[in-house]
Amino acid sequence: MDEYSLFTDYARKPLAARIRPQTLDEIVGQQHLLGPGKVLRKMIEADSVTSMIFWGPPGVGKTTIASVIANCTRSQFINFSAVTSGIKEIKEVMKKAEASHQIGTRTIMFVDEIHRFNKAQQDAFLPYVEKGSIILIGATTENPSFEVNSALLSRCKVFVLKQLEIDDIVQLLRRAITDPRGFPNQKIHIEDEDLQLLAAFSNGDARVALGTLEMAVLNGDYENDEIVVNRAIIEQVTSKKSLLYDKKGEEHYNLISALHKSMRNSDPDAAVYWLARMLEAGEDPLYIARRVVRFASEDVGLADPRAMELAVACYQACHFIGYPECSVHLTQAVVYLSLAPKSNSLYMAYESAKKDALNMLDEPVPLVIRNAVTSLMKDLDYGKGYQYAHDTEDKLTNMQCLPDSLVGREYYKPTKQGLEARFLERNNQIKQWKKEHAKNK
Repeated sequence: MDEYSLFTDYARKPLAARIRPQTLDEIVGQQHLLGPGKVLRKMIEADSVTSMIFWGPPGVGKTTIASVIANCTRSQFINFSAVTSGIKEIKEVMKKAEASHQIGTRTIMFVDEIHRFNKAQQDAFLPYVEKGSIILIGATTENPSFEVNSALLSRCKVFVLKQLEIDDIVQLLRRAITDPRGFPNQKIHIEDEDLQLLAAFSNGDARVALGTLEMAVLNGDYENDEIVVNRAIIEQVTSKKSLLYDKKGEEHYNLISALHKSMRNSDPDAAVYWLARMLEAGEDPLYIARRVVRFASEDVGLADPRAMELAVACYQACHFIGYPECSVHLTQAVVYLSLAPKSNSLYMAYESAKKDALNMLDEPVPLVIRNAVTSLMKDLDYGKGYQYAHDTEDKLTNMQCLPDSLVGREYYKPTKQGLEARFLERNNQIKQWKKEHAKNK
């Protein structure tokens, strides 16, 4: 754990470090893990933490929770960075931890950005975790299933931290301007709506929010013995205009609706404009990318099956490189989807099937397509008469797959748009074949 001497210049530490929570109650967000009675909170309060991995986006509290554990535990706590440490440093620390373990002292090691360690470096931890010489707490922004060795991962409990909500960030910002640790001996005035704007700009990242607030306060105006931070200053330090945009308010939904309906209306110019309006106002690119993925199936669907591939690739690009670089990937996806042939047949198919599913929840699965995994099930005729389509010349059978009460129901009704015309033709061929072979049922 980091220690500070009498000569530490407290004021020079970033705001995020100055007001870092010291207790569980000071942490904002992550109530699914740290709320009353939740498993992680109970483990920390009982000082009985086990090896674990904190996985979540930047600035959501991974290091902060580790810091609180350091304050609460009776164990030796070591803060270890994957950026500055190699195998030599790992072995030195492990040797000390092993010696402490032999005299009955636990060692908790926090490894920030554990995904930056290569396989050999991660393997160096494994025997000490297995023996219980150390309790490993790793933090990562990357999926641990891919970035942490399976042997090490299997010995750690993974806790998924969520992106902070705007209300969480606002709560954090209010504390920063009132807590004596934030701006000592200074009175800060900032309107609630401007705190909301700062929170929206941060995209759920507490570090970004606090860093931006600190910059705004440093550039604030002195009026009547207090520092006043106004909208103009916030727009200056964020390099963004508010553009009548509020991520929680009506305009948020108006703009995403404008983008969606412009693409649906095959108007790429309007779609790119609304895209730019949202991005320049501070909207999370991943939110837009998720809506683009939805649009690809809801409004294009099988009229152009590649639309979803491109939309998913766009989301991945936004995740990999972030804003502002990903703006061009979103533009590519938005223009492609605007110009693609349109079909809502998949959306309509599901909505129609959903209605029947909700109204007929007790309809039994036909015996012929039930899975007979036990002798009793076979005795009850599960799977009896099942026809394996691959064994037939046409790769088709006339086997009934819908419940009796829904026989003949049609949910998917292909359009003639784009490639879906081929699916329409194929669907009609299948129905004609089944009609001709119905007498053989």
